[in-house]
Amino acid sequence: MRASFKRGVMGVVWVALTVLSTGCATGPNANPKDPLEPMNRKVTSFNDALDDNVLKPAAIGYRDYTPQPVQTGVSNFFRNLSDVWSTANNGLQLKGRETAESLMRVVVNTVFGIYGIFDVATPIGLERHPEDLGQTLGYWGVPSGPYVVLPLFGPSTVRDTSVLPVELSADFVTKHDVVAERNVASVTRLVDKRASLLQTTDLLSGAAIDKYSFTRDSYLQYRRNQVYDGNPPDDETLPDPSAEPAMPSAK
Repeated sequence: MRASFKRGVMGVVWVALTVLSTGCATGPNANPKDPLEPMNRKVTSFNDALDDNVLKPAAIGYRDYTPQPVQTGVSNFFRNLSDVWSTANNGLQLKGRETAESLMRVVVNTVFGIYGIFDVATPIGLERHPEDLGQTLGYWGVPSGPYVVLPLFGPSTVRDTSVLPVELSADFVTKHDVVAERNVASVTRLVDKRASLLQTTDLLSGAAIDKYSFTRDSYLQYRRNQVYDGNPPDDETLPDPSAEPAMPSAK
């Protein structure tokens, strides 16, 4: 089952990359950051239908009927797992202090916080420094490429999509050998993450805006801020590791 899941994910990734590589723009008025907008909107509609009928109801039930201490413990546990990946990516970005703090968080929370169920690192001053492989590539100058919406996974870019197989292969949850436990952990993580976004998505749904465009622009800006650690340059003409490289002008 795990092999089938990984093959399915790889299929989604490579189909997206193959389509994007054709460079099929949507016309002269197409957003240069979103040349596949018609396809992306269709995938968004599919994801929204799945969310409305499955994920959101499950998240609401989880939020309303699961004791808050349990919810907090679940969130802490999965954050502790992600801190392991953040430690590696901080190291790949040569961020010494962030790497050390991330590593200490994992050690402290795993040992004294019972595998991360209790966050004992934050109160003693060990801050989180979330990093992923897409951010690492952006840090080293790899452009983000066009915006793309993936089935099930949602908003992404070509750069972030390209590293998805690597991130999944290093994911502690999907690598777990006991099928029943792996499935429960995967579903719990998904529902917990969706529950954390309920308030935000409710506000977005109630606003009189184009939800797709707002989500796209917000996501691209969010990822750009992540690459620059929250301090993107004000001057848009400056080199941007999350933007496409400029072509040299002909002389």
